[in-house]
Amino acid sequence: MSDVTSRTAAVIPAAGRGVRLGPGAPKALRALNGTPMLVHAVRALAASRAVALVVVVAPPDGATEVKTLLTDHALPERTDVVVVPGGATRQESVKLGLDALPPDVDVVLVHDAARPLVPVDTVDTVIETVRDGAPAVVPALPLADTVKEVEPGAPGAPEPVLATPERARLRAVQTPQGFDRATLVRAHEADVVGEGATDDAGLVERLGEPVVLVPGHEEAFKVTRPLDLVLAEAVLARRRANDGF
Repeated sequence: MSDVTSRTAAVIPAAGRGVRLGPGAPKALRALNGTPMLVHAVRALAASRAVALVVVVAPPDGATEVKTLLTDHALPERTDVVVVPGGATRQESVKLGLDALPPDVDVVLVHDAARPLVPVDTVDTVIETVRDGAPAVVPALPLADTVKEVEPGAPGAPEPVLATPERARLRAVQTPQGFDRATLVRAHEADVVGEGATDDAGLVERLGEPVVLVPGHEEAFKVTRPLDLVLAEAVLARRRANDGF
C-alpha cells in the first residue's frame, strides 16, 4: 500500500436516533435490502482504494452492538474499520472520530451514515480535490426546486415569504465532505462555545478558509423519511440488475 493511500481516513458519525424515520432502531442501523444502512455506508467509502481507515462513531451506549454488526457483515479487507463511542451531538461525535485517527492521516472524509448509496466516483473526486490543495471539498447538486426564504411560524401555519434566492447560485450539499486534517481539527477547536453548524464545511467557512464544491450524485441522497427508504431500495434493485449482484 502506498504512503498516499495509507493516509486517507473517513469518519462516519452514526450516533443519531433518526426521529424522522419514526420509532425503532437508530436510523443508521435500519435495514436497507436486509443490510443496515451503516454497513452500506461503510462499504461505499471502503470501495475507494484511497480510503485505508473508516472510523464509525456509534451511539454512546451502542459501540459494542455496532462492532458486532460490522463484524457480522462482509467489508473490504484492505480497509480497517474502527468503532468509537460518540457524543451528544453530531459535531461532538465527529470530533471524537477525529481524535481516534492515527497521526499519519492527513486527509479526512466526514460522511453521513444516512447516505448509504454514494458512488465511489464521488468519494474519489472529493479525495483527489483535497489532495490537489483544497482545504475543504463538498459534493453538491444544483437545486431542482425554487427556494423561498420565510419567517418561520408554527408547524402547519402559513409562513410569510421574505425573499426568493436566485436558484442558479444555490447548491444542495452532500457527503462525504473532504478536508485537510489540520484544517478540520482547527475548525472544530475554534468552535469552543459549541455553536455548531449543519455541516463540517460550515465550521471551516467560519475560519475564513476556502471551501469548494465538486459535482455530487443523485444517488448520494440522504435517507431521512420513509419514502427515502423506498427510493433507496429501488436504487439497490437497479444496481443488482445492472451489476449482477
